[in-house]
Amino acid sequence: MPISELNITRRSLLGGVALAAIATALPFAFTPGVAEAQELPESTGDVDMAAVMKPGPLPEAALGDANAPVKIVEYMSMTCPHCANFHNKTFDEIKKKYIDTGKVYFVLREFPFDPRAAAAFMLARCAPEGQYFPFVSMLFKQQQSWAVAQDARAALLQLSKMAGFSQESFEACLTNQKLLDDVNATMQRGATEFGINSTPTFIINGKKYAGDMSVESMSAVIDKLL
Repeated sequence: MPISELNITRRSLLGGVALAAIATALPFAFTPGVAEAQELPESTGDVDMAAVMKPGPLPEAALGDANAPVKIVEYMSMTCPHCANFHNKTFDEIKKKYIDTGKVYFVLREFPFDPRAAAAFMLARCAPEGQYFPFVSMLFKQQQSWAVAQDARAALLQLSKMAGFSQESFEACLTNQKLLDDVNATMQRGATEFGINSTPTFIINGKKYAGDMSVESMSAVIDKLL
């Protein structure tokens, strides 16, 4: 799908139209990557890692030591089932083995393919300081309860309240045009500068890998770089 078709516009998430758009069921528009994990996944291309690591429109949502020898940037969509599978089944073990031990610096970047994904990212950005990753994890674990719900607004509101949002802060977040613009800009940058066109896509020390990865597959890639 052309990236021009993926912009989430002011009409999609602003004001009353915002909440209506989120509540409307939309077909997934992402292009899924390889669902099956591979022990030694093949790179889908090379990119300039120094350029990848330059600051974008949003503060980096990152974990680990910025000076770690392996740097991983994941572009993901919150409504992508393959992204949810990675974060529900693989990410915690990778964090334990490599991020918490100073071997990997891990960055999440927004690549929403629909208004629901954009809304979820905006709420994660509005969560209390230090709660971006826990909020993302919660939404991935509960993905089926909101991503395909008839009333996604109500489902997201309920989950957000568990993270400390009020209805007022929830609606204020989703009508923050600058935040929406920055989420869109993050997606556009990934597409135009680094050729991201499916989720999840991982950039690991300058090499791109498209699709979900198992603990074994990602470990194999990381271990070769240590």
